[in-house]
Amino acid sequence: MNSYERALGAFYGLALGDALGMPTQSLSRQRIAELYGTVDTLLPARPEQPIAPGLPAGSITDDTEQAVLLARLLIDGGGQIDPTVFAKALLDWESEMIRRGSADLLGPSTKRALEELNAGVGPEETGRFGTTNGAAMRITPVAIATPPRLAPMLDAVVATSRVTHNTNIGIAAAAAVATAVSSSIEGTEPKAALDSAELAATHGAGLGVWRAGADIAARLHWVRKLVRGMGTAELVETIAELVGTSVAAQESVIAAFALAEARGEEPQQALCLAAQLGGDTDTIAAICGAILGARHGVAGLPRELVETVREVNDLELEPLVTGLLKVREEADERRRDRR
Repeated sequence: MNSYERALGAFYGLALGDALGMPTQSLSRQRIAELYGTVDTLLPARPEQPIAPGLPAGSITDDTEQAVLLARLLIDGGGQIDPTVFAKALLDWESEMIRRGSADLLGPSTKRALEELNAGVGPEETGRFGTTNGAAMRITPVAIATPPRLAPMLDAVVATSRVTHNTNIGIAAAAAVATAVSSSIEGTEPKAALDSAELAATHGAGLGVWRAGADIAARLHWVRKLVRGMGTAELVETIAELVGTSVAAQESVIAAFALAEARGEEPQQALCLAAQLGGDTDTIAAICGAILGARHGVAGLPRELVETVREVNDLELEPLVTGLLKVREEADERRRDRR
């Protein structure tokens, strides 16, 4: 399997997880069971869905749409993104969502940061309260475009996160996801890829504005040991009740890694379990999908489900992946030239 197949798997894995979690997002586990029973495939959103009522099966949400937006900016900028341009792109995206009547808008950290930016606050300051999962949910394009070496990865994560999530927690969470995905694209063994994610989170926690909260790396290390060998019922109960599934990065990002650790060889099962956890199910499944898609490649994802997501959303990620990998290759060439 080559890096293109793994990178394509990461991006389509994100989209597939996002679509699986779409109909259950923001609902409790009990309500998900009442409305849908067992989630084992793509489902349409019921009218009772608070964010995406009535959307057809396979529809993506903000997780994939913002990742696509970021991918285009990275390609256009040769791997660099102007924070003001990024902020404007996010605001334009939200305006389009409002025009379409969607309730799937910017998350709390991103919304607050962009409001401050519009009010004249500098981009180094706007993300000082961002501890939610917004940076981590859209970081996959950065992972595809950036080799998994610690220093350049942290630089790339900070550059694309600081406007909205310039905190120790937000950066550590995004760095963990990006490093796990990027390492797998290189063909790193699963355990080593997740180990590298812990290391990136440890170093990422020293960046940005400090905010009180559980340490991302410590929680990653804890949950990976905790869930190994767990049966399905115990795994779901542990993640939902002990790890947590809210938009807080210390919960939803850790939940995604817990599923990647415990069900990493069964991508479809992992993503369907994510969709049933309650809370921020679309983001948990999207992050888990990116990690496992990079591990198994696009051929390791359920083909019929991926095709449905492609068709329903008119989604063509191949050109974006090609462009992002070109950015990655150019970064490697610059590194070799400096030696």
